[in-house]
Amino acid sequence: MANIADIKAELSKVIYPGFQKSIVDFGFVKDIQVDADDACTILLDITSSAEDVSSKLEEDISKVLSAIGVTNVNLKISKPEAPKQQSNSTSGSNIAPQIKNFVMVSSGKGGVGKSTTTVNLAIAAAMQGKKVGILDADIYGPNIPRMMGVNGLEVEVVGNKAKPFNAFGVAVMSMGSLMEEGQSLIWRGAMIMKAIQQLLRDILWEDLDILFIDMPPGTGDAQLTLAQSVPVTCGINVTTPQHVALDDSRRSLDMFQKLHIPIGGIVENMSGFICPSCNTESDIFGQGTCEDLADQYNTQVLGLLPIEPAIREGGDAGKPVVYFNPESESAKRYMIAAEKLISFVDENEDKAENASIQPTTNGVSACSTSGAAASQTQTQQQSSGGCGTGCGCH
Repeated sequence: MANIADIKAELSKVIYPGFQKSIVDFGFVKDIQVDADDACTILLDITSSAEDVSSKLEEDISKVLSAIGVTNVNLKISKPEAPKQQSNSTSGSNIAPQIKNFVMVSSGKGGVGKSTTTVNLAIAAAMQGKKVGILDADIYGPNIPRMMGVNGLEVEVVGNKAKPFNAFGVAVMSMGSLMEEGQSLIWRGAMIMKAIQQLLRDILWEDLDILFIDMPPGTGDAQLTLAQSVPVTCGINVTTPQHVALDDSRRSLDMFQKLHIPIGGIVENMSGFICPSCNTESDIFGQGTCEDLADQYNTQVLGLLPIEPAIREGGDAGKPVVYFNPESESAKRYMIAAEKLISFVDENEDKAENASIQPTTNGVSACSTSGAAASQTQTQQQSSGGCGTGCGCH
């Protein structure tokens, strides 16, 4: 009879569906027991609620263990509760209808770790059974290709559309992959708006449960164009604990409200520092300061993500911490944050709409102050959904 070490060695050959790492490497094998009757009991704790994932694992585990003579296997799989299925009725414009949910990842200012958050939340959502994509819409600072390990790869064109890369179980496309490395983009608003639409329409996106969209920092043309082009299921804000960063986050959260985008939560990045030598966590920038902000905007804190060297190393090397270091504190917090976000998306996917923020005049947004101050009368604004208060979107 094979012993526990033999069984674990065989389980290391079982690849987690949709990824390139084994269930042992991911840390999903929690216990192996062999009793006196030569029966083997294996306890798995996986991150996907999908039935086809657990079925595939049962099949593959049975196959590798039978090769060493282990046929009496009691496989116990612990997994998250399956999300409830809801309809996704939308109104207004949707130029990418094959995508079920759009999550706008935004920040009031640059340098707060928005792209790092996008990458790790997306991979964590994929590990929990969702079919996920990342659109790097940060036109001026497209960092996703490097972080996802696809930097420098040539884009494949199918017909007249570009095919996304696939990395760590996630479909990925970025403006950084469509232009020469290091090239600057000195674009006016109209060109940014067109680029955002093309990244949605002219990319060969498959049917996805969630498309995470890494936005440029701020509250400008890119955000408004995205919101008017597709019904955004929810927005999440990435900030740091300092109050100067929280001031900018308020503008980002206010933007979500004005665009009628449900707020999925706030991620407080660089929240504490974990020493790689002693694992002590120190609040060098503060911690938990976004909780009052979350209460103010009636939303949740998705996670307090610490500064951990593994995050920086993984981002620079194209090895995201959630995938390559799943036992790290940061990876665990990203997984919890993704679980909270998925729950919010499942509850709100049938509420996504953007009809109320469509342009009301030729090329003028219903949410712009210029649109509200255009030659329309207050009655016209109200008949098109305006509130007459300078916003025009309520």
